[in-house]
Amino acid sequence: MKMTNSPFITTSEKVILLPLSSSLLTKTPPTSTPMLATAPAHALRLRYVVPTRTWLHKFRCSSSSSAVPLAHLSASELSGGNNNTLKANKEENNSEKKTAPYYPKRGQTVELVCESLGFKGKGICKVDGTGFVVMCDRALPGERFLGRVTRRKGSYAEVTKIKTLTPHRDLVEAPCEYASYCGGCKAQNLSYEAQLRAKEEQVHELITHVGRFSDNNPGLETVLKPIVPCDIQFNYRNKMEFSFGPQRWLPVEMLHEREDGPVSFALGLHAPGFFDKVLNVDKCLLQSEPANMVLAAVQDCWRDPQLSLSPYNARSHAGFLKHLMLRTGRNVETGSQELMVNFVTSTYKPELLKPLVDKVSSIPEVVSIMNNVNSSVGNTSVGEQEYTLYGKETIAEVLRGLTFQISANSFFQTNTHQAEVLYKLIEECAGLKGDGSEVVLDLFCGTGTIGLTLARRAKHVYGYEVVQQAITDAHKNAQINGIENATFIQGDLNKIGEDFGSNFPKPDIVISDPNRPGMHMKLIKFLLNLKSPRIIYVSCNPATCARDLDYLCHGVEEKNIKGCYKLMSVQPVDMFPHTPHIECVCLLELS
Repeated sequence: MKMTNSPFITTSEKVILLPLSSSLLTKTPPTSTPMLATAPAHALRLRYVVPTRTWLHKFRCSSSSSAVPLAHLSASELSGGNNNTLKANKEENNSEKKTAPYYPKRGQTVELVCESLGFKGKGICKVDGTGFVVMCDRALPGERFLGRVTRRKGSYAEVTKIKTLTPHRDLVEAPCEYASYCGGCKAQNLSYEAQLRAKEEQVHELITHVGRFSDNNPGLETVLKPIVPCDIQFNYRNKMEFSFGPQRWLPVEMLHEREDGPVSFALGLHAPGFFDKVLNVDKCLLQSEPANMVLAAVQDCWRDPQLSLSPYNARSHAGFLKHLMLRTGRNVETGSQELMVNFVTSTYKPELLKPLVDKVSSIPEVVSIMNNVNSSVGNTSVGEQEYTLYGKETIAEVLRGLTFQISANSFFQTNTHQAEVLYKLIEECAGLKGDGSEVVLDLFCGTGTIGLTLARRAKHVYGYEVVQQAITDAHKNAQINGIENATFIQGDLNKIGEDFGSNFPKPDIVISDPNRPGMHMKLIKFLLNLKSPRIIYVSCNPATCARDLDYLCHGVEEKNIKGCYKLMSVQPVDMFPHTPHIECVCLLELS
């Protein structure tokens, strides 16, 4: 789904982290009756029984309050609760306390046990012998380890793992040599079955506690579907972006190998938590083999002093080469893979890139070499100007029987294989009659992929998207596929006015596919007033998804907004194996 580097939500509630031993969670029932659809006995049942976990208490947001960056939400941010309820429960817990609370100090080494995985794949741990909650990157369920406290925030802390005492229960050997340092797919040493369980569990808990759909409701287990696994766990990404840097990042144990000069230049992925440090990567197991051939070819020659190619320095803002973006598509006629290579540079100097172009273009799968020029100091790969250095300006991909032209900066589903699965689920949820009588409203439509796959069974599709280039691509994709009953409109759905909805008929089906922050309250109020018979909510962030489902089904009491939908199904989909990302397809029907 569409991602963003600065996602924000708003909240007016106090953020608090509850100890794992607390019983607050079971003493705070939803303030309204959960609206769940009943399902037949033969429906799929949730495979994994989710243990009650008290760190995830409640997460509801008010659009009129202060902003909280969602990108940094961890267990504590997902546990915000009603102040009065928390005060009452705190008094009750105080009467039960027998020992003073435990608070580790910064720099202290503690023994920890990882209980489960939380937001961004961080381990939710507790200090051995206490109920104090700790967040640790690269800690996995069942692992016992020593960690050093690096940060303390109220009732929880963050630690860095020092030494594993007992490995986690689903240990496997990571096939990637960079798995210990790269932040791209850091769950490689967790068995895939365990990854699926953790993701399924996370969705379940967010829906029940953030979305306020009671876990005691007998219909919930048929609404929450088992996660759909990805058949291809490696080589599934059709787009990878690598960065150039003047000094390759090395882990502490390898600092003695550090060198100076061109040999120390880096081309790879950013070290986790650093915008200016690059881990040199010669091969990435997530991208296609032809893409790895291109990466190897560039790595083989770009440091040659005779080429006078300088990597961009993110601090001094000097240097020529910024990024290497590789996109994999396929030849529509033969089905064979085709590659687009995009060099992002600070200035336009094609003569400097010519040696790289000559070398890379000799790889048979390469059909397009582009140059995006980005003179700004930002880290984006989108340029102010774009030049074709070799071959075509676009590559193609086929999805659900439709052909899509992909340019260097087009948005397109990163995992084409699993996108087929995802879009099939969306089509099934839409349940179009196929007689051409129904209107579809496609919100956050991007390049129109979802709406266009539904258009041939619909009367008309109306798509809205804030990015103008995406709207242009959507029109092109409709034309390529001979689809005439689709209209795409540029507009910011976070800033809709009173007249929104006046230029399209009432839809029979609404598709909403927002980026990580979810839907703005203005849009939620519009949908509640619109009362379309069916809404399909496609989400890349189960936390904001659960929040928005709560609003649509239960309303917003403090704003006197009443919900009018019932939740029919929540289908998690694993789009990106070995990463913490989860996709969900949710079906709501007018109650």
